[in-house]
Amino acid sequence: MGKSQETFSKKEKEKKRLKKRQDKLVKKEERKSTSEGGSLESMMAYVDEFGNISDTPLDPTKKKKIIASNIEIGVPKRDDEPQVTGRQGKVTYFNDAKGYGFIKDLMTQENVFVHINGLLDPVKENDNVTFEVERGMKGMNAVRVKKA
Repeated sequence: MGKSQETFSKKEKEKKRLKKRQDKLVKKEERKSTSEGGSLESMMAYVDEFGNISDTPLDPTKKKKIIASNIEIGVPKRDDEPQVTGRQGKVTYFNDAKGYGFIKDLMTQENVFVHINGLLDPVKENDNVTFEVERGMKGMNAVRVKKA
């Protein structure tokens, strides 16, 4: 006669597994018997104007009217900077092949970027020009550039 394939350790593991399953069922029954459950109202939570959670509903007379069009989402619009018209400058660099260059403002001594699309007259280096300034994607750009 052959020996049984079930060893002592296998029997112990099976006992532990069955005990664990039984404990789980007991806990489940315990939770069911002690839980309130029931209605939706008992599970509701409310948030007041200060962000505190409570179980009592808010007073409808204290509601504030909010106009949806007054809500700004994202970056607020900024006012355009006042444009100074008729600035005087000198072209310090201009590359016809690439279509851009720089103008040095004679009053502030700052360099302003200029693109070929902002030119009214063709310019080359060392030309005296009049121009206006607008804010571009990366900084100030000279527009409406004319030879002086």
